[in-house]
Amino acid sequence: MERTYIYKTLLLLMAIFTVVGCDDNKFLEEDPETFYTIDNVFSTSEQVDQVLVGCYSHVRVMMCMTEESNTAFVFRGGNGTDMFDVATIRRSNRFNDYSILNSTTEVFYINYSHWYQLISKANLALYAAELPQISWTSEAEKLYVMAQARFFRAFAYRNLGELYGGVPLVTEITTTPRYDFKRSSRLETYQYAIDELEAILNDLPETTGTMGRLVRGAAQHNLCQLYIDKGIALEEGGKGGEAPAAYQKAIAYGNDVIDGSVYSLMTERFGSRADEDPVYYYATEESMQTPEHLYSAAGYPVEGNLYWDLFQEGNQNYQEGNKEAIWVAQIDYDAYKAEDGESKLQYSRSFGPVYRDPMSAHLNSAMEDVGGRGIVQVTPTKYTRDLVYEGKWGEDIRNSEAVLRRVFLGNIKTSEYYGKQIPWDVLYKKDQNGKYDDGAYTLIYPISCKIGPDFYTLAADGRVLRSIFRDDYLIRLPETILLRAEAKLRVGDKSGAASDINMLRSRAKCSYLVTANDVSLDLILDERTRELMYEESRWNTLLRMGGTVAADRIKKYSYWDYPRLTLTKPFNLWPIPQTVIDTNKDVVLEQNPGW
Repeated sequence: MERTYIYKTLLLLMAIFTVVGCDDNKFLEEDPETFYTIDNVFSTSEQVDQVLVGCYSHVRVMMCMTEESNTAFVFRGGNGTDMFDVATIRRSNRFNDYSILNSTTEVFYINYSHWYQLISKANLALYAAELPQISWTSEAEKLYVMAQARFFRAFAYRNLGELYGGVPLVTEITTTPRYDFKRSSRLETYQYAIDELEAILNDLPETTGTMGRLVRGAAQHNLCQLYIDKGIALEEGGKGGEAPAAYQKAIAYGNDVIDGSVYSLMTERFGSRADEDPVYYYATEESMQTPEHLYSAAGYPVEGNLYWDLFQEGNQNYQEGNKEAIWVAQIDYDAYKAEDGESKLQYSRSFGPVYRDPMSAHLNSAMEDVGGRGIVQVTPTKYTRDLVYEGKWGEDIRNSEAVLRRVFLGNIKTSEYYGKQIPWDVLYKKDQNGKYDDGAYTLIYPISCKIGPDFYTLAADGRVLRSIFRDDYLIRLPETILLRAEAKLRVGDKSGAASDINMLRSRAKCSYLVTANDVSLDLILDERTRELMYEESRWNTLLRMGGTVAADRIKKYSYWDYPRLTLTKPFNLWPIPQTVIDTNKDVVLEQNPGW
């Protein structure tokens, strides 16, 4: 997708709201050509598509770590959940102390507003697509444009429903201020999104030659999740008898994606580096990054595997041979260089460790090969990086050194560990009482291949070394498989759920495959952690499950004491931002319970 479209889109949208003043008394009797309205600013189908490009760009900003945004740390990063917490140096920005979180917290408003901005763009594209002056090459072209817009709108409402519950349904463009929006129920919000996606299924292609564009599988995946959401909402609303039918619909849509002929799990090494292994150095200077200072030269070989391949540059898109890629956000290095400097992923900087050894006795990360000195806005909890792989669960290529790097060699020549593995007790500064130093524990942790490459390409071309220039998954087939497993569990088919989970465990070459007796909601959440770490929006996952699932797991697995001490309410919804409630002066918007 051409990033220049984005800037054209901005100009277009500015023009829509531009009014040219005039002192002529006959002004109101004329129709000046320079007076822009929504009805006359659009003249070509390409302009309508530019609004869609703005939708794609908007989702990328929200869902991918393209900038150091607090809402991204919380939303996609999962700050304050069971999976991720805050580092010692970021405790002033903590999102896990419920004694200070309330409906005025900025993150809630930014996130809520972002979804409605996406809805606004989608509504504009739909309105413009129907203008009589727009000429389309075919009816199929028009229907595909409209299907994409309706997908974005449904996608926004799915997320809003999962995070905030029932919200106002805005289905048309608004040109004047409104203060009378009414909340729909959570169930109504889900149903609206379901209806939208089901209406456009036949207008979305199964595949497309354009990377990043929406396909039918993305809608089917979202329908699978939405029908699970609907079933849970029915149960919580006292209509549990209707829930099994919703779960069966979820299974059916999961079947369409998983058992069809389009998608499949990658089971053999593939892509740009299929014949290579990760390259790690123990070096503090660039001149030392030589074959003599490789991990393998020191007797610590790191063998690549197919899961590692999934996250190497140039391997993310279906069009590039990745058959489990359903929807992928595009990160364009050429656009980064030529235009905005923003087409990059900030995972290495924002999610990566800061100092492996804060005292630099054994490690100096200044010239590290995995991102340098990060700022660690989000740190994985002990559960994410350790507990979920304990015992029989750890024999897994997703826990291999190539994928989740746990071995660090000393690179300070005076260190007793120079060229040797530094024990975690040393890195974590375990005292005589067996307690880890908080500062070290939240700054030093295993590094996932998802957030940091093992070497830098394009460095000589001006690339920012702390950033990643690969495309970013929005939907990957394993998540669909885990959704179907959840739906099967909810209808009592534990054997079927186990079979789905074992599809992933077999691909990961696990020695332990689960049985029906193993299957529980906690097991599925654990498997989501192993498979989707740094990929899923964990807040959505926990909150959509209703009840006390979110609160229970946050209390159980958070590193800091704040959640355990301050999370006292039955927490399964984020608050409606107070600013939204106050602005809607003509109709009272009810706040969610507990806020």
